[in-house]
Amino acid sequence: MGRGPKYKVPRRRRREGKTNYRKRYIVIMSRKIRFTVRPTLKYVNIQLIKAKPEGDETLVAAHSRELAKKYGWKGGMGNTSAAYLTGFLAGARALKEGVKEAVLDIGFVTPVPGGKVFAALKGALDAGMNIPHSEEMIPSEDRIRGEHIAKYAEMLKEEDPERYERLFSQYLKNGLPPEELPAHFDEVLSRIKDDYKEYIEAQGEEVVEA
Repeated sequence: MGRGPKYKVPRRRRREGKTNYRKRYIVIMSRKIRFTVRPTLKYVNIQLIKAKPEGDETLVAAHSRELAKKYGWKGGMGNTSAAYLTGFLAGARALKEGVKEAVLDIGFVTPVPGGKVFAALKGALDAGMNIPHSEEMIPSEDRIRGEHIAKYAEMLKEEDPERYERLFSQYLKNGLPPEELPAHFDEVLSRIKDDYKEYIEAQGEEVVEA
């Protein structure tokens, strides 16, 4: 721990591992809305935040729990597929509120290519938002749709049924055979698109005209 007359105690949110003030300063200086992605093992939380002198203002929010409650999602709520769907939902809501551009803010999350934060980013991009990014960081479509999970489940179901039942117990409890995850993903994504069809299509027309 630091000592001496020049030692400055870090701010509380920095000590708690909640805010990286150096990154926050850089993002705020861009004068753009922040697309914040905060994943945990169980969930993915996304907010679009505008910095103001009196404090941050949350313009749009989306949480992966909504996928199950509103759109019938039966898969995990903290995996790559859920991150993408939550990102798409947040992006669609942003378009509805007239927010079309933002900068990615991942906080203390280590930027790993193909990680959940970039799956969420891809969802917002596909909804129609403009967020600066590197294509190298975006996960593949197969991974986003959960095809790697489906293939592993198919193999395990044949070779080790007991392990299959154990590993995918939550999927099976929810009434979703894991080998059907990609098709289920497409269904849920379609439901979200239907809810925000007007705003997504309008943004697509603007992009084509530009």
